[in-house]
Amino acid sequence: MAVPTIHESEVIEIDAPGRKLRWLVAPDALQAKYCSSTVIRIAPGEKVRPAHSHPQGEEVIYIMSGHGRVMVNGEVSPIRTGSAVLFPQGHVHMVHNQSEEEMRVICFFAPATDLDNYKLYEGVDFPD
Repeated sequence: MAVPTIHESEVIEIDAPGRKLRWLVAPDALQAKYCSSTVIRIAPGEKVRPAHSHPQGEEVIYIMSGHGRVMVNGEVSPIRTGSAVLFPQGHVHMVHNQSEEEMRVICFFAPATDLDNYKLYEGVDFPD
């Protein structure tokens, strides 16, 4: 049996507000029973939009490059290369790339999800 592997270049990149994403662990890529995963690219100065939550599960992100800030339920914290952040189930969150380089983030979801399962909050933004 072959070892299930995939390279991100083999997955279609999707333009989403504030980021570009590739679903690495999903029905059209690596197929897992209990989780899904994306790699996202956030341009300098961009925010992942809109703020959103995951009503059916939780998300963990890992910052592979860049720095900025993250907001979870109105609380803001700095993030940088090597940071991991938990977005608990149902908590509203956003990421903001404040660096001069592209921010690369890997996102892990359990249970598996897709963009159709996001709950969106159009009027929510980082506090000034």
